[in-house]
Amino acid sequence: MARTVRTTALVSTSALALGIALLGATAAPVHAAPSPTPHLDSIEQTLRQVSPGLEGSVWERTSGNRLGSTTPGGADWLLQTPGCWGDAACTDRPGSRRLLDKMRQDVAAARETVDISTLAPFPNGGYQDAIVAGLKESVQKGNRLKVRIMVGAAPVYHSTVIPSSYRDELLAKLGPAAAANITLNVASMTTSKTSFSWNHSKLIVVDGSSVITGGINSWKDDYLDTTHPVADVDLALSGPAAGSAGRYLDTLWDWTCRNKSSWSSVWFAASPGADCMPSLPRPASPAGGGDVPALAVGGLGVGIRQNDPTSAFRPVLPTARDTKCGIGLPDRTNADRDYDTVNPEESALRALVAGATSHIEISQQDIHATCPPLPRYDVRLYDALAAKLVSGVKVRIVVSDPANRGTIGSGGYSQITSLNEVSDALRGRVAALTGDGARARTAMCENLQLATFRASDRPTWADGKPYAQHHKLVSVDGSAFYIGSKNLYPSWLQDFGYIVESPAAAGQLKSDLLDPQWRYSQATATYDYTRGLCQG
Repeated sequence: MARTVRTTALVSTSALALGIALLGATAAPVHAAPSPTPHLDSIEQTLRQVSPGLEGSVWERTSGNRLGSTTPGGADWLLQTPGCWGDAACTDRPGSRRLLDKMRQDVAAARETVDISTLAPFPNGGYQDAIVAGLKESVQKGNRLKVRIMVGAAPVYHSTVIPSSYRDELLAKLGPAAAANITLNVASMTTSKTSFSWNHSKLIVVDGSSVITGGINSWKDDYLDTTHPVADVDLALSGPAAGSAGRYLDTLWDWTCRNKSSWSSVWFAASPGADCMPSLPRPASPAGGGDVPALAVGGLGVGIRQNDPTSAFRPVLPTARDTKCGIGLPDRTNADRDYDTVNPEESALRALVAGATSHIEISQQDIHATCPPLPRYDVRLYDALAAKLVSGVKVRIVVSDPANRGTIGSGGYSQITSLNEVSDALRGRVAALTGDGARARTAMCENLQLATFRASDRPTWADGKPYAQHHKLVSVDGSAFYIGSKNLYPSWLQDFGYIVESPAAAGQLKSDLLDPQWRYSQATATYDYTRGLCQG
């Protein structure tokens, strides 16, 4: 029974309605001890159904990992920018300093390989300085390194992002002595122009043994050299899960190397005499020295693989008229089974939400996409949230201030004009689940917190600019959480992140990020069950 509920909870509103009381069940007999990792167990089971053929290359569960590296048992694994909670002037930015230092330390520890991916443009300013300093330190120890740097590029918008120019700039900063000991690949890639698909992962993987990943783009103008820095978050870990990230990047680089002669898909440059490296050497089982279980989960977007032919996944795909906004692209998020099978992160995040038994915290740039051309929201995700609200699970959602919205929606750090867009859509899904508008309102009023992000008591940064949040974070039950590059709104990119199940780490996430975030953001709330705020 529990296995059936977990499977169908992702694909059917009616199944959600029938399974509300059973979502927290485990597959173990009643006399057995509870699993110490119920969330990871359930998500892993889901992924074996949806994307069995991608295990080991796009998703993988590992144990024996250690969060962070410099302070065992400490909180150095949580890397958030800028980290100036309570100070609208943001005069001191310990989070940004910690991130840059961690980047330099990890790269400096490299013995064989450094693998970097991000969204175009290429790393610049303090981010590039940290990478260069780390590479120099490693080479000075006598190491010869293989280094790959990949960016995903939106067509036209990033037409000036030229790998050969960045290669030359990076080699010049390294200097002849260091550059002579580095084999370098640099690429800019777009897997599908018509489906808006390109690399969006943010990764620094060293020797397949350590990794930094999350939502932070390596852009000085948005994060460092500004009086209104973007709030964002990464995590750092070491151990077998870092190897999972390396194999994921091998999957992207294999496609990139095979398409490097197609100028419309890939722009490629290498150090003198070097060819494209579709894979990098790394230890088969890197030692983590820890006890943290992690599930690495990514997605291939559109254009790398059409489907997972080994998948027996047969979802009942949802329908919701309000997800379309006139003319738009085919809805891969809500109406494309094959897309699901090569983007297991989508199913994993829905399963993480569906498995919550007491509370959910969602911290995102948005949970609505730019519509048109993309569909407005993920119906199955909203249905999972609706089922949780109806069952009494507390749900908190914090998104970026809509004042950050760009002229075409995605041109800024928000894609909505008002929180009402989120609450109206969510109320509609709760009503569809219950068949009762009054009950839907009650469920939201009693269990929902919904607000836009603030980092201090002031309504804006000291320079008058709105707070921008770029988190891709979901936490459930004070036990399991996702940090990565995958947005909860429809977006068909190559993304990667980790679901970690560790009450100790979840506690650090709560005290260091979620608690201060809500302390300041609650002033913007349209729903807050603790204070009786209920807009609906």
